[in-house]
Amino acid sequence: MFQNTTAASANISFLNATGRIAYNMTNDYMFRAVLQRSEHTQKHLIASLLHLDPDSIVSIEITNPIVLGRRFDKKTFVLDVAILLNSQTRINLEMQVLDKHDWPDRSLSYLCRNFDHLRKGKEYTQIYPAIHIGFLNFTPFPGEPPEFYATYQMLNVKSHHVYSDKFRLSVIDLTHTELATAEDRKWHIDHWAKLFRATTWEDIKMLAQKYSDISQTAETLYALNAEEDIRLQCQAREDYDRWHSMTENLLKEKDATIADQAAIIEELRAQVEALKNK
Repeated sequence: MFQNTTAASANISFLNATGRIAYNMTNDYMFRAVLQRSEHTQKHLIASLLHLDPDSIVSIEITNPIVLGRRFDKKTFVLDVAILLNSQTRINLEMQVLDKHDWPDRSLSYLCRNFDHLRKGKEYTQIYPAIHIGFLNFTPFPGEPPEFYATYQMLNVKSHHVYSDKFRLSVIDLTHTELATAEDRKWHIDHWAKLFRATTWEDIKMLAQKYSDISQTAETLYALNAEEDIRLQCQAREDYDRWHSMTENLLKEKDATIADQAAIIEELRAQVEALKNK
């Protein structure tokens, strides 16, 4: 397990930072950049999420690396992080800020692609487990009671027998850290969620005092915020999200206008029919 020690080293740059964080880790480009730059973050985040001792993690390989700071193209526009853990488990991590109303289908699509990796000539029993973990800045199922860290598997709907433990999907609702269970808190998953959503360096310093492993991640976040090419790509992601939200709102307004006009037409039609029947 992890040890909670105080982060007090004077040579850690973020400890001297104040004010608002330009780009925090809910920006999916920054999320990807921190994970790709920091092996420490990869190891300790995955250990928390999967309830592992960090020392049991022998190797972590990001199998879809990008050149950080390079402009987007069609291949790098989707910023999920694909990881091969200990050469035997495939993990897909994704930060999703906007609710595009497609999360269940989207996450299943990613999980299925991650699972379907068996090479020609290999036995089906040799297929690696696949795990998709989404960090959502919204509640995925608004009509259901919210849950901080939810995990889903294929199972028999009558007996609840798990069909296979090699196919798993988890969702962390970043907006409901207050619902973290005792087990979630034991593995500091709530700390990671708060780190991702932190908007000021003061917030992060308070977290680092409670959980020392956050310090190295915070230092990587601080360094990346100082790199102009990284900041430009983070800004590009924010611009895209802003454009997507604006477009979605315009479509909703148009749909509402069409519905209003349809109602008016229907009312006029009814009035005409009424006049005809007099």
